[in-house]
Amino acid sequence: MANLTVLVVDDEARMRKLIKDFLVKKDYKILEAEDGEKALNIYNENKNKINLILLDVMMPKLDGWSVLRQIREDNKELPIIMLTARAEEQDELFGFELGVDEYISKPFSPKILVARVEALLKRTVSQKLSDTISIDGIIMDNDARTVTVDGKNIEMSFREYELLKYLMENENIALSRDKILNIVWNYDYYGDSRTIDSHIKKIRHKLGKKGKHIQTIRGIGYKFETK
Repeated sequence: MANLTVLVVDDEARMRKLIKDFLVKKDYKILEAEDGEKALNIYNENKNKINLILLDVMMPKLDGWSVLRQIREDNKELPIIMLTARAEEQDELFGFELGVDEYISKPFSPKILVARVEALLKRTVSQKLSDTISIDGIIMDNDARTVTVDGKNIEMSFREYELLKYLMENENIALSRDKILNIVWNYDYYGDSRTIDSHIKKIRHKLGKKGKHIQTIRGIGYKFETK
């Protein structure tokens, strides 16, 4: 994953240096910001170069939530990992609603952080598939990473896209929440599995009438059903 650029946003210089030191060893290029305002300035100046953002929540001038909102207005798919000392369930669910791809709680292992960065980038950069999935007017073009419903383009975040793709690739197969977390989130997720429910709710809404295909399997998980 060499020559990819990561924007590290944290008001603690010591934390930025720790993260930078470990990522540079993996040949990542690092951009740094110590507050939310600078983060947005750097993003706007380098939006075509940045491949992933590590974003702290509590910062001066502009907090992580505000930065996240503004970036998501411009780019729905750029991978964003939130760094937070807050471990409240509602905070995490709120973040996923805004479009967070991952959460890493402080204090964390730098090696685990690097592993999650690499796993997320592997899915967004290295593993673009060249096929198209088409079911009942829902078309997913994995080259362009677009979703259309009856010809209308639907905007989706990276995680929403990956979740819908996984469900459609396993048409008519019941998938457990644990399996969805392990496959779509690409690691053993130790948070509340209700984060899946939050994403499913948003996907159903975006699909409109076609959202009916995503069936809830009580006590198990979900299924993309067309039978």
